[in-house]
Amino acid sequence: MDKEMFEKGLAIRRQVLGADYVDNAINTADDFNRPLQELVTQYCWGEIWGRPGLDRKTRSMLNLAMLSALNRPHEIKAHVRGALANGLTKDEIKEVFLQVAIYCGVPAAVDSFRLAKEVFKELGDV
Repeated sequence: MDKEMFEKGLAIRRQVLGADYVDNAINTADDFNRPLQELVTQYCWGEIWGRPGLDRKTRSMLNLAMLSALNRPHEIKAHVRGALANGLTKDEIKEVFLQVAIYCGVPAAVDSFRLAKEVFKELGDV
């Protein structure tokens, strides 16, 4: 493991998803899933999210669309929170999910809208 890239990824991951969420994932990791947490933190968050080519807002839009297409509800909710932290508005998130409806299917968009509404409610309807 590249410790420097892991630390860079950990910092970005905390900024986007929230320290409590990330620290819980890291601190509850065991021998079975710790390698996955290290991989995700170093490569996803350090190597990719840490690249200069796209800003975080754009990366969040892409993630919301891809996670919707892949039907990953837990990750959609986490990344809706992250998208808000990265400056997306509810209207921009709505537009991403409308795009999903056309290119990935209405059921994917329906689920994503529902999940986003749950997050908005949890956050006090931001």
